[in-house]
Amino acid sequence: MTWSAAARGAHQPDNTAFTQQRLPAWQPLLSASIALPLFFCAGLAFIGLGLGLFYSSNGIKELEYDYTGTAGTGGCSACALADRGRAPPPPCSCAWHFSLAELFPGPVYLYYELTNFYQNNRRYSVSRDDAQLSGLPSALRHPANECAPYQRRASGLPIAPCGAIANSLFNDSFSLWHQRRAGGPYVEVPLDRTGIAWWTDCHVKFRNPPLVNGSLALAFHGTAPPPNWPRPVYALSPDPNNTGFVNQDFVVWMRTAALPTFRKLYARIRQGNYSAGLPRGSYVVNITYNYPVRAFGGRKLVVLSNISWMGGKNPFLGIAYLAVGSLCILVGFVMLVVYIRYQDQNDEDEDEE
Repeated sequence: MTWSAAARGAHQPDNTAFTQQRLPAWQPLLSASIALPLFFCAGLAFIGLGLGLFYSSNGIKELEYDYTGTAGTGGCSACALADRGRAPPPPCSCAWHFSLAELFPGPVYLYYELTNFYQNNRRYSVSRDDAQLSGLPSALRHPANECAPYQRRASGLPIAPCGAIANSLFNDSFSLWHQRRAGGPYVEVPLDRTGIAWWTDCHVKFRNPPLVNGSLALAFHGTAPPPNWPRPVYALSPDPNNTGFVNQDFVVWMRTAALPTFRKLYARIRQGNYSAGLPRGSYVVNITYNYPVRAFGGRKLVVLSNISWMGGKNPFLGIAYLAVGSLCILVGFVMLVVYIRYQDQNDEDEDEE
């Protein structure tokens, strides 16, 4: 059978400009006069943006204190020795004293930092039950298999919240005190613990189960807390709007980090006389030392930091832009040298012809 353009077959597309690929098209033909300015302009733009990011990051102030308890590092070393080989560790407290000679500009954020903690480990990161965390009563009684071995207690009671992530919840606590003048009393600096988690996490992904007779404790009746928890999930906070699965500290911890060294927000300092920042004077951070890290070779730090328009301190982004911009400029000069050299050679060849 002879194919004919007039006779449409079963698989013949419509005779339109689109299906027959007759639409007008534009294919740029790059020349040196177009490519070289693009490289130089892109390089200058990246370098300018990189300088802005780099200097903005360097302008962010940070104070950090390693309270892991390595021998000879202060009062926290006694707490670290006390928790060696103990699970859960005994209660212990230590302090970090520091002074500010000038205003530490706000807004000020209080973070805790952990090192050598691989929250991105696959078995660890999937050890959770999102249906349970969303408040489904059926999932509360029947945790997902991914939570094993933190799915049920030895007594057979289901664990709520289940999984390795919840079981390893960070439970150190901090309070900040300020001494305005030498010899004067210490005044507690108010720490705003609200709004530290993502809005979508608190209002979409994490929900408490329906109350039973107006009680959250009855809603969790018949479940057990994770093995490392000293109290059940419904008793995480006395605030009824900040307890259970919607507890801010718990929600922040459940958003796993991508790298083994990470920081998580603990509180903001933005109330009262400290809305503009931390005034000069002497300060002390009282630390309740609960979380063991020496077993896996980790460290833990408390960090005070402010932010800029680009967020927290992160020099890598500025350095990356500077490196890419410099590379564009370098490639542009190499292409320019090659173009001039071979352009002169082409001109000589044309003159000889």
